[in-house]
Amino acid sequence: MWSGWKIIVEFADRKLAELCSDERKARKRWPEWDRLKRRLATLLAVDTLADMALVPGRCHPLTGDRSGQWALDLWGSWRLVVEPAEDPLPLQPDGSLDSSRVRRVRILEVVNYHGR
Repeated sequence: MWSGWKIIVEFADRKLAELCSDERKARKRWPEWDRLKRRLATLLAVDTLADMALVPGRCHPLTGDRSGQWALDLWGSWRLVVEPAEDPLPLQPDGSLDSSRVRRVRILEVVNYHGR
């Protein structure tokens, strides 16, 4: 788990956490590691998930079988996929997620889910 000012960043599993914490291994796995490293640093610098919409990287909610997850653009078709890790989830009166109150996220994967 990484902690920034107000947001807490967790990882889906230990392997992903170790990979993102070891620059040498990360560069081997992801040639564009510098961009991923900037996205991780940005996550740690914001107060809430909603704040990610104000910075480069196009943080956007996903739909379909990835509903409840959010993606941040990395390079090409690659995305950093996160999910709110609040329990319970902060919801708006209409039942949708109130991303302005999400202060804990879990990194699920770095993936090219578009397949290009």
